[in-house]
Amino acid sequence: MSDNAKQTETKRADIYERVTAAIIAQLEKGTRPWMQPWDAGQSPVRPLRHNGVAYRGINTVLLWMTAAERGYQSPYWMTYSQAKELGAQVKKGEKSSLVVYAGAIEKQEDEAEGEDKTRRIPFMKGYSVFCADQIEGLPDNFCGARDTGNATEIMERIERADRFFSNLPADIREGGNKAFYSPSGDFIQMPPFDAFVSAAAHATTLAHEAIHWTKAKSRLDRDFGRKSWGDEGYAREELVAELGSVFIAADLGLSVEPRDDHAAYIKSWLTVLQNDKRAIFQAASFAEKAATYLHGLQPDAAAEGQTA
Repeated sequence: MSDNAKQTETKRADIYERVTAAIIAQLEKGTRPWMQPWDAGQSPVRPLRHNGVAYRGINTVLLWMTAAERGYQSPYWMTYSQAKELGAQVKKGEKSSLVVYAGAIEKQEDEAEGEDKTRRIPFMKGYSVFCADQIEGLPDNFCGARDTGNATEIMERIERADRFFSNLPADIREGGNKAFYSPSGDFIQMPPFDAFVSAAAHATTLAHEAIHWTKAKSRLDRDFGRKSWGDEGYAREELVAELGSVFIAADLGLSVEPRDDHAAYIKSWLTVLQNDKRAIFQAASFAEKAATYLHGLQPDAAAEGQTA
């Protein structure tokens, strides 16, 4: 391995370790970092780039976590130079936040037979951004929290959520007192709507099960090798569904409250993350793919598009 390749691998490993260590620290406190930046009953908002395009995957988690830790309100984030291009200035002494970019480069190599072979080399790099709260001179639309306008929704059906889930070609059944996805029967089971404490709780629970629904072989074919309830494969899939449901909630403007049963998952998630520093990156990527898949089943998906 060349010196440049070794340096790239070291930098990538450092990013994995930094991010994973930060998330482990939150989980060890009993806090799920992807659910901190809003009070109970409020809806999460996707972190946004300076141009209004939403961050995705692990960057969503990273910036939500940073916003909670430092008390930021604005959903907008940008680099130092992007702030300058907008005629603004990062306040003196402000600390930047890490976001990551993953990609790959293709390299032509000569084979022994004299033929060229293209090798794909993955890379990950980190770069620094600042929240709009840390910047002076920005236009007013960058400042303050974005109003989702749904904090008072209690038990009235949420039309946008009902419409979203009704557009899925999923077998969604109602009855009983447990919510789950059945891989063998390929159906989602949901308790009656009135059994939930709020319409948002019903919608986000259905989002969680819909993320599980995407794992079927005929859809995204996601398999972590689960053999039994509570094993590593089970924990990894639950982490994907957990993140995916919060991503969907942010996209639909749904308020989020932790489900009681998810507290039991924290210990298993900690075990997974402590043993694999790339696990949270993988989970966030799979969760984003699942959320994007569900959005892609909407009639207006072609017109609106989804940004990776």
